[in-house]
Amino acid sequence: MDEQKRDEDQNGLNEEQITKPAGKYLRMKPFAFIMVIFLTILCTAGLTIFALTFGENKVVEVKEPLERAEFKKLYDAYDALQQKYYEDINEEEVVYGAINGMFDALGDPYSDYMNKDEASSFNESLSSSFQGIGAEIQERNGYIMIVSPIKNTPAEKAGLQPKDMVLAVDGKSVKGMSSTEAVLLIRGEKGSEVTLTIQRGDAESFDMTIVRDDIPVETVYGDIDEEGIAHFQITSFSENTAVELEKLLIEYEKQGMKGIVLDVRQNPGGYLKAAIDISNLFVEEGKTIVQIQERDAEPQIVTADNRSKYNLPITVLIDEGSASASEILAGALKESAGAQIVGLNSFGKGTMQEIIYMEDGANLKFTTGKWLTPDGNWVNEKGIAPDVKVDYPDYASLPYIDPSQQYEKEANHASIKTAERILEVLGYEPGKVDTQFDGATEAALKAYQQDNDLEVTGILTGDTTYALMDAISEKLKTEDPQILKAKELLDIKPEETTNE
Repeated sequence: MDEQKRDEDQNGLNEEQITKPAGKYLRMKPFAFIMVIFLTILCTAGLTIFALTFGENKVVEVKEPLERAEFKKLYDAYDALQQKYYEDINEEEVVYGAINGMFDALGDPYSDYMNKDEASSFNESLSSSFQGIGAEIQERNGYIMIVSPIKNTPAEKAGLQPKDMVLAVDGKSVKGMSSTEAVLLIRGEKGSEVTLTIQRGDAESFDMTIVRDDIPVETVYGDIDEEGIAHFQITSFSENTAVELEKLLIEYEKQGMKGIVLDVRQNPGGYLKAAIDISNLFVEEGKTIVQIQERDAEPQIVTADNRSKYNLPITVLIDEGSASASEILAGALKESAGAQIVGLNSFGKGTMQEIIYMEDGANLKFTTGKWLTPDGNWVNEKGIAPDVKVDYPDYASLPYIDPSQQYEKEANHASIKTAERILEVLGYEPGKVDTQFDGATEAALKAYQQDNDLEVTGILTGDTTYALMDAISEKLKTEDPQILKAKELLDIKPEETTNE
């Protein structure tokens, strides 16, 4: 059997060509063999690049791929700083600075890059409340300007006014800062103090110390008089402003409301939607509220919807602090609802902004288009002119008096002139209104102190100063010539009563 088997094997070997392997071998499929070769090449290339790039004798500088040619200069400048500046650069700050530079180059005061801290402060102002002084500010020609103080806030109570220029915060100059950078200095914890150096017109600059507080974002205040004229003051346009206003409208309608005064003086604006929603309460269905025009596009016309309307006589109050959404509302009611505009020329902000939230917490805020009134007027940097111009009384713009300072007989200071004018308006006789604290000034001040249960010292300081400023503010509210004129134009006749 064995011999037969060997014969069969030999016959098979003769029929086939056999290659005998030399020793042991590894059997491998073709695909696996190709993958091993590929991975070997890849690893070798990776090790070579690593050695050349990060080794002691590196010869290759690896840069981020340049996908857009317009950024070549930016990359070159960044690499030069990183390699040759005499100290290690703060890479994050350099990048922030580059982004800021792009926004500054636009020359648009409403476009801004906000880093994480600045964005947090800005977003806070859109929430239900925040802590600070309560004033809307804007960068204007390298300076920080007050657009308007918010009603019932420390800023308003201290006497800040639209167009006041903030020169410094706690002694630190804010010249050249963006508005968001200045906000970080001005805001702070409730109860803490901040001192602003203010320039008002051509007068000498002065310091104003304000105690920070909670700033609630309550945006609508109202009252109704005996003749049925409702006065609504709208301080800003937030998400809930239209709802707040409509609640008061329903309440006053039950009380026999016959006419409406919408007051957007010193209102810096806010959400476009809020202005449209409020306009919809008064503008007839189908009529234009506003036109929105984005780049390279025809204006998009926003018309009034079919919700219920308040078809009552209406006037709108504006001043130089009325901006943006305030002007949209005023323009809509003037041109599409026949409302008369009373007061002073408005601020003139005819652009719209969009906010993009970055992954690191920063914000990009930039102008995306402009808005036009129903008749196609662009109010940017021009404002809306009132139908009936009514100035504030001169005492409405008197400078602030620092209560921490003390003035008495023989003193000479600009604040004395302010105090004498207030005393005069309140019905006292301080003599010649000038910077000299004389006997007549002392006598008038003592009379005022006596009448208002204050310590009778004849010295201007502390509680007496606060009382004078509060009194002149209250007088302006109760005898406001602009509100009186707005009510007069409604031509609401008092109901006649008959005796039977």
